[in-house]
Amino acid sequence: MTDLASLEAELAAAVTGAADLAALDAIRVAALGKTGSISNMLKSLGSMSPDERKTAGPAINGLRDRIAALIAEKKAALEALALEAQLASERLDLTLPAPPRRKGSVHPTMQVFDELTAIFAEMGFAVAEGPDIEDDFHNFTSLNFTPKHPAREMHDSFFFQPNDAGERMLLRTHTSPVQVRTMMSQKPPIRIVAPGRTYRKDSDQTHSPMFHQIEGLVIDRDIHMGHLKWTLETFCRRFFETEAVVTRFRPHHFPFTEPSAEMDVQCDRSGGSIKIGEGSDWLEILGGGMVHPTVLRNCGLDPDEWQGFAFGLGIDRLGALKYGMPDLRDMFSGDVRWIDHYGFSAFAAPNPATGLS
Repeated sequence: MTDLASLEAELAAAVTGAADLAALDAIRVAALGKTGSISNMLKSLGSMSPDERKTAGPAINGLRDRIAALIAEKKAALEALALEAQLASERLDLTLPAPPRRKGSVHPTMQVFDELTAIFAEMGFAVAEGPDIEDDFHNFTSLNFTPKHPAREMHDSFFFQPNDAGERMLLRTHTSPVQVRTMMSQKPPIRIVAPGRTYRKDSDQTHSPMFHQIEGLVIDRDIHMGHLKWTLETFCRRFFETEAVVTRFRPHHFPFTEPSAEMDVQCDRSGGSIKIGEGSDWLEILGGGMVHPTVLRNCGLDPDEWQGFAFGLGIDRLGALKYGMPDLRDMFSGDVRWIDHYGFSAFAAPNPATGLS
């Protein structure tokens, strides 16, 4: 029979020297497992004589119990050390300063949104809003679009499936329906701007399928193109924050205005940037004109009594022009590095008293 005292001393030394729970469990299996050294001794009791079992049985069982107790004691000690190590690694020192947090920034589109609102509010315009999902009448028919106009086609506008009545709703292609709803719901005189999201099937460096637009409408007696020209020139000087802005009007065609015009600003495009108020180049920034008599009639107004002008411009494109952003698609990418670079402080709200930007 194996010397029990030597085996016990060997196992006790191994248990005491176990560095971690995995090493301790390996010792347990080697001694007390199904094929362990002590387990094999217990199996050999069946082949002994009754007199031998009387002596060897208590000795082997005693060895098993002592080694098992020693392993349990060592396991408890190792588990306590492991817990202490875990707690130490997860300790949070509340006396240290908190890690820096990312500061929020106002998106350039919202900055320009606020700038435009502040400028037109100073000029006496109220802000009007309307739904993003429109019907054909408010988005096209009331605005004098012909039945076969390209904007009514699927390749140009985002249409929904026809409803039970066969009518196709769509995502509005401009904020002009807000003008229609205003003329149909309140009596002149009217002086509003209608900022909001608009949608068209167009995407490149200077176009986005979802973009922001602001439109203006004035309805009163004896309104003419001179009023429109003064309003837009005053707006440009205020927005670009320089008196050196030079503008020009070019004849154009819009279904909802007659006469219609696009307005350009003089600029310098040399050197990879656009500089407003200098140079010999021109850049188109908005369109407008006198409200078409048919639109007035569609909204229940008599064109012989009431006249008005309307204009529209892209908020995102104005922001890109003023703050030097080369690609409109970056404005919708959600890149925090981009917003960190081009974003504005939320505490610097644009207003005529302290300045726009």
